Amino acid sequence: MATIGDFDPLNSTVPATKIELTVSCRNLLDMDTFSKSDPEVIDNTLNPDFVRKFVLDFFFEEKQNLRFDVYNVDTRSSNISKHDFLGQMFCTLGEIIGSTGSRLERTLSGIPGKKCGNIIFTAEELSNCRDIATMQLCANKLDKKDFFGKSDPFLVFYRSNEDGTFTICHKTEVIKNTLNPVWQPFTIPVRALCNGDYDRTVKVDVYDWDRNGSHDFIGEFTTSYREFSRGQSQFNVYEVLNHKKKGKKKKYVNSGTVTLLSFKVESEYTFPTSLHYMSPYQMNAYAMALKAVGEIIQDYDSDKMFPAYGFGAKLPPDGKISHAFPLNSNSENPNCVGIEGVLEAYFQSLRTVQLYGPTNFAPVINQVARCAEDVTDGSQYFVLLMITDGVISDMVQTKEAVVNAAALPMSIIIVGVGPAEFDAMEELDGDEVRVSSKGRIAERDIVQFVPFRDYIDRQGNQVLSMARLAKDVLAEIPEQLLGFMKTRDIEPQPALPTSSITAPLGLNNLCI
Repeated sequence: MATIGDFDPLNSTVPATKIELTVSCRNLLDMDTFSKSDPEVIDNTLNPDFVRKFVLDFFFEEKQNLRFDVYNVDTRSSNISKHDFLGQMFCTLGEIIGSTGSRLERTLSGIPGKKCGNIIFTAEELSNCRDIATMQLCANKLDKKDFFGKSDPFLVFYRSNEDGTFTICHKTEVIKNTLNPVWQPFTIPVRALCNGDYDRTVKVDVYDWDRNGSHDFIGEFTTSYREFSRGQSQFNVYEVLNHKKKGKKKKYVNSGTVTLLSFKVESEYTFPTSLHYMSPYQMNAYAMALKAVGEIIQDYDSDKMFPAYGFGAKLPPDGKISHAFPLNSNSENPNCVGIEGVLEAYFQSLRTVQLYGPTNFAPVINQVARCAEDVTDGSQYFVLLMITDGVISDMVQTKEAVVNAAALPMSIIIVGVGPAEFDAMEELDGDEVRVSSKGRIAERDIVQFVPFRDYIDRQGNQVLSMARLAKDVLAEIPEQLLGFMKTRDIEPQPALPTSSITAPLGLNNLCI
């Protein structure tokens, strides 16, 4: 039996990367006098491959501590102290994922003077596939392995890994005393079977169960999810092959056959928890904040063209991670027509990219700063609107970016959505202590932060609450603009003739 503890995930609503952790042990201490130790519970083995998976949220930017305790189960008690402690190991989730092939092997410890064996972890990022497969199999004329009776067969399913190894993903029940077993139907997540890759090799081993844990290998066959999905047919009758036996016997044909009796797939539906969830009934927090603030800002823009960027996502088609990608997918022209155009691009982006950590602010701030560097004569002033859940991975680089931007004609508005703590955002705000980096202090305060949750109207008056949000986040913009102009001795330009009036400022670069 394995227990997992001391896992402290972020209090974050950014959709994290889902990691599936597979655990195995080798050379465990033998604590039983007449039989092997019984892990998971896996009967009578010192080298267990646990079928149960740990699905964890992985945050690249955080240290996520893990502790694994291994016990030998001798009673039915749920009290862990009633079982034999076999050893423990501490590591971080990042250490496992960062290891070669995302495979980490460590020594168990915790029993003085004893070699407790090893524990092995294999991590794989889970796909977004939420389908559940239900299947039933039977076998015919399996090899007889027991001297005094027929075999007691069961199946073990493995999915293949990129390095050619296999990860266990399911075991069937044991059918006693038969060479023609019919196993009960079972369900398995498709991502556990193939992680969304329908052509990924699935290996199935057939064993004869023995009470002492030294199960006899009958044979194996390989298939794939795509083959299974054909259902009952001639394609899903598999020869069970024992290659060692085949090498010894010239007339060897097979060790029996396994047949797929039925196969169906259903989608698993879950309650939406992401802050980016697109409800058919109301806008999400990101869209509400963008619309509330953006509709005020756009009145001061001459052409109503807004370059809009996302940060922290894997982009199609190759899954490249980006921290400043155009929401409209056009790197040559990231402009969107009006705030409605930005919203449209945002919603479309959610359908095409995979949200992914870490969350880096500096690339977007620096991108806007490069635009502002080209227009320092006072004819334009840039406002960067960032909507975030508060997680920030590159605080040092972000502070440096803010200090540099403070010398340019630009301001930064940050709206924090979700229930997270926003200490990092408060620090960037600089109302009480000006942001500094490498001994340099920002020459002016250009960041305004507000938490979106403070503007959720409990009475349901969304229009009024969003108006308050826009008012508060924009309150400092005039003073910040005038502060820049004064330090540069830039005076207002005379009004243009009414026949060609345009807005005197260009407020650009909204970023989600």
